[in-house]
Amino acid sequence: MKILFKVLILSLIVTLKGFCQANQPLVQTVNSFLNTLSADEMKKTVYDFNDSLRYKWTNLPVGLMPRPGIAYGSLSDKSRLAFHRVLSAMLSSQGYLKTTSIMALDDILNSLYQQSFDEGKIDQKLLKRMQDFKWAYGNYFVSIWGKPDTKAPWGLNFGGHHMALSLTSDGKNITMSPYFIGTDPSEVKFGKYSGLRVLSKEEDYGFMFINSLTDAQKAVAILKQDVPKDIITSPQAKQRIEGYYGIAAKELNETQMTIFKLLIQEYTHNFEHEKAHQLMEKIMKSGIEKVYFAWIGSLDNNKPHYYIIHGPDFLIEYDNVGFQNDGNHIHAILREKGNDFGADILRQHYKTSKH
Repeated sequence: MKILFKVLILSLIVTLKGFCQANQPLVQTVNSFLNTLSADEMKKTVYDFNDSLRYKWTNLPVGLMPRPGIAYGSLSDKSRLAFHRVLSAMLSSQGYLKTTSIMALDDILNSLYQQSFDEGKIDQKLLKRMQDFKWAYGNYFVSIWGKPDTKAPWGLNFGGHHMALSLTSDGKNITMSPYFIGTDPSEVKFGKYSGLRVLSKEEDYGFMFINSLTDAQKAVAILKQDVPKDIITSPQAKQRIEGYYGIAAKELNETQMTIFKLLIQEYTHNFEHEKAHQLMEKIMKSGIEKVYFAWIGSLDNNKPHYYIIHGPDFLIEYDNVGFQNDGNHIHAILREKGNDFGADILRQHYKTSKH
């Protein structure tokens, strides 16, 4: 019995030690990437941690909104290989594949407009206008804020059209808020990539959940208003959704709750598994029954629709409208409330650390 007790204690110590050092592999991976850059590339990539540019993010294409940092497309093969290791360290396999697929979708979008022009469906003026947005796999920008370390704050931003990854670390812990992903089109309708849906489960689980509700539950969950043209907590807005709308999770049956958790996890599980589990544990500890879900718009796909999932610790928004009002253009975001750009973990860090 004593031996078993000692084994359990030793296992706990090892687990806690590993938990505290969880940020170390990421720090090493980011520094390995930085070591592949030239002096000139380092100047474009690395910023002071307290630079206000760290907080400025957008989902707009580079042609409309330039980004700080270095363009992925300008990197050497050696640097690209190293940066993909960074993405793999930050994200789960599903998160990594969504990220790289969103990048690839920009090239597909360009090809779709070119094909439409070649077939006489659009004119030269519209084609030129679309090309000026500079959608491209290579037009995503990497920026590092501070020096990646296990004892001091640092950050990493990676973004471009329909993507904004914002990682902040206090040295030990990390946050990935705000986390924005989007797709245009959400479903490729023609060409050799016809049928491709990069953010399929964000949409499918949403429809699966709303259609699992009874008529009485739908009457509570569905808000009678126009579908927003974009997420409400967009880059131009702060987290200004204070109230809770729709149906509370405490009103769900077991089957509905299972689908609801799958929908939430489709967002949280984009992160590296330890961060994903930390966030889900936080949500469950605060009380999954306190989380609310609201829906606006059509109950059929290919028509405008929107949903929001709002709990004590987090906020998810999903909006699918499209320029042609065809429900084929997704914007989605996950935010840890009070922890955008590491506000909460940095507050704790500065309280407990000597500076």
